[in-house]
This record gives sequence, C-alpha cells and structure tokens, in this order.
Amino acid sequence: MKILHTSDWHLGQYFMMKTRENEHQQFLSWLIEVVNKQQVDAVIVAGDIFDSASPASYARKLYADFVVQLQQSYCSQLVIVSGNHDSVAVLNESKSLLSALNVSVLAGLSENLNEHLVSLKDKNGEQQALLCALPFLRATDVMVSEQGSSAEHKQMSLQQGIADTYQRIYETAQEQANTDTPILATGHLTAVGCAVSDSVREIYIGTLTAFPSSLFPAFDYIALGHIHKAQRVQQSDVIRYSGSPIPLSFDESKQTKKVNIIEFTNKTDLSVSEIDIPTFQSLKVISGDLDSISEQINALKTDDFEQSVWVEVKLKQAHYMSDLHTHLSQLVEGTHIDILKVSSPQINEANQWQDNDKKSLDNVTPEQLFEHRLDIEDNISDEQKQQLKGLFAEVLSAVEHQS
Repeated sequence: MKILHTSDWHLGQYFMMKTRENEHQQFLSWLIEVVNKQQVDAVIVAGDIFDSASPASYARKLYADFVVQLQQSYCSQLVIVSGNHDSVAVLNESKSLLSALNVSVLAGLSENLNEHLVSLKDKNGEQQALLCALPFLRATDVMVSEQGSSAEHKQMSLQQGIADTYQRIYETAQEQANTDTPILATGHLTAVGCAVSDSVREIYIGTLTAFPSSLFPAFDYIALGHIHKAQRVQQSDVIRYSGSPIPLSFDESKQTKKVNIIEFTNKTDLSVSEIDIPTFQSLKVISGDLDSISEQINALKTDDFEQSVWVEVKLKQAHYMSDLHTHLSQLVEGTHIDILKVSSPQINEANQWQDNDKKSLDNVTPEQLFEHRLDIEDNISDEQKQQLKGLFAEVLSAVEHQS
C-alpha cells in the first residue's frame, strides 16, 4: 500500500497582498499527477487546509475541486484533519457529504476516540493500516483549566493532556488491529527538535512551545503538520513533517518543498520516501549595500523566468536613503521583478511592536485585518460578525479576480 502525506496548504493565503491562488491550483494539479504516477492508495492532509477560519470562496472551490479530481484518480481514500488555522465549523460543513466520497474529515476532537480511527484499505477493500486521525488539539480539548495555576503547571498539564490523548487512541487502535497491521497517526503541533520559519505562528502561546516526540506512542508512522519545512523529528524516519507545498514566507524561499510517500505491505517493511514539489512562484532574497543590490537586480533581469519573481530587499548600509523605494522601483520598472518587501538598518523591526500581539501589514492578510476591525466593535453581535466576514470574503474574492 502507498500513502501520500502532505500538509499546510494554506489555501486562500495572501503573501504581502499577493494571492497564491495560481500556485495552489498548480500544486493541486501536480498532486493529482503524482497520485496517478505513484499509484497512491490514500492521501493524508495533516492540517491547515485553509489559511484562515473564513476562507474566500475561491479557496473553498480549490478544496472542493481537488476532492472531485481525486475521485477520478488512482487514489480511493482521502483523510483531512484540521490545523490551528482551520475552522472546525467550515470543515464540518461538508463532512457528511464528503463521507459518501470516501473522504474522512476530522475537524475537532471527539469524546469518542473510535471516531478518529480510519481504516486504510486497498483496492480490494481489505484493511492494510489503521490511522489514528487526530486534528490540532486545543487546550480546552485535553486539559481542565484550574484557577491560580502557574504558567509552568499549565504547560505540563497541556503536555500531559496531549500525551494521554495519543496514548489512549493508540491503545484503542491496538485492540482493533492485527499484530502485523501498521498503526499510523496524524498530528498538528510543534514537536521538539524542529526548525521553524517566520510564517509558522505559535499555537500554544504561554503554555506549550513544543511537544516532546518521546511522548508519542510507538506508531509505525506519524504524519505531522504545522511546521512548513519538510523534516524528520529527532532524526526519526517515521515521525515526519511533510512541510508546506509552497513557501509561505521569504525565509522559506530556499527550501525544497516535498510530499512524503509511505509504502508497506505490513509493519515490518514500512519505508518512507520524499518527492520534490516544483517551484510555482519564484521568491528571492537580495541583501547587501545599494551597489550590490543593484547588481543583483540587474542580474535577475537577464535570467530566463517564465513568471514574475517576488523579491525581498535587505539593505545593509548605515546611511539613510530617502529615495530608496523610488530608486528600486526605477530599477525593476517594466521587468518581471516585483519587490514586495524592503528592510534596512534604519528600520528596527524588533521595536516596531509594543507587544507580541502587534503585527505589521506585511504579514497580515486582508481577512485578518478585517477580523481585527470587527473585534474592536462592541455593538455588533457574533452572528452579525460572521455574516460580515462571509460578505467580506466574497468581495475580496471578486476584487482579486478582477485585478
């Protein structure tokens, strides 16, 4: 049997006001090709299908279209678990309908862990593996808040709650699986020993920064999401992040994006391989003094790119330049180069925020900005806020398609 592990699609993401729709469309089409070429039996998406809790209509359409296309491919089974960016309600909207298409959607933690056990079957309908499909575990799912608890106590309680949840579902799976049947699991969290990037947002602020991989039970493979760089956890071959399919921040621009293929006939011969994902949008980081940056931009002009190049400029010189943006704009005028971000020693990014919750417009999506504006309104009900969010998503999608 072959299983494909992917995660962190972030459908609907805006990258410094740039839509990623075309990149995501190309990735999903490529993924269908891989499924057919590799003869993949099941696909697991380990969280963060969408970038926000109120995804734009085009993002929902990408999701729905992929499900339809997968039905026409070699693959016969799809498992979706939610991440910290996903709305449980949004994913559950189509859960019953998708179950008729052999798609398992696990958006929130159920009190009955049996509901999170997914039998992975071959073309003959025979069970080949048992998947413990756990979504992003919120603190309210696994721990009881105690008044007066210290931060350290809360951290240990959350860590123990997550560990207990995995142990209980592993024991439940063992009771139902044959001795030679692989038991797999999903997770959406930060595990100890991972390299993170700027686009990864903390999900257990003030309580738990990373979950020790030693607390996972002895699963035969753990398909993780949340970290955007493909990697093994603590050098384990069977605890892995597939990473995001496209770079979600400039510091991911040099990463080779991947999907993981898990292949086995029983639990003793399980092997994992990686497939590189093509680059659908070029991102470049240019740094140095102004002369060096100008030379690098001129060199980019001569490169044979079939598409635009999104660039971050890091100016490393002490004196202030009031006409820097004008100079850079003139350098790239009429080219395929699009400068999206400029930083310099005069801009101390660490001091731009008064507290850790403040964000710059560079890393805030239009939807997040709109949601923030709604949150400071006291005279709007929660129901009205949800309606306004939906209307805003539709308007944003329409504007994007017209631009």
